Amino acid sequence: MKKICIVTSTYNQAITYELRNNAKKVLKKVDKISVTDFEVPGAFEIPVMISKLAKRYDGFIAIGCVIKGQTKNFDLISHAITDGIMQISITEKKPIGNAILTCFNQNQAKKRFDRGAEAAKAVILVLKNGSKKI
Repeated sequence: MKKICIVTSTYNQAITYELRNNAKKVLKKVDKISVTDFEVPGAFEIPVMISKLAKRYDGFIAIGCVIKGQTKNFDLISHAITDGIMQISITEKKPIGNAILTCFNQNQAKKRFDRGAEAAKAVILVLKNGSKKI
């Protein structure tokens, strides 16, 4: 049985919880997968949590939402999160589906709820060595 961990930011939870629900809908359709949830305060904490849990799971789904404000913080945070997730994935040789939205406003984010499902599908395909379609 493959173990998948979903790490969800509680910041912007009206968006992140929908992303998580859509990821879980995909995962429920796949046999021999167990799913565990962890929550973190913000998207910036997602790579740290995944790093702490890397040895316990076969794959991860990172769920968060960063909305652009008036400062450069948006760009810095977005790059740091993406770089952190990629580094962990390569180092640990484990798939991490990236469902961390980086949007200019909440309306854009709400139009991207399908990203949770897409991240789940990506993790499943990598765990199956990319050999089968979902």
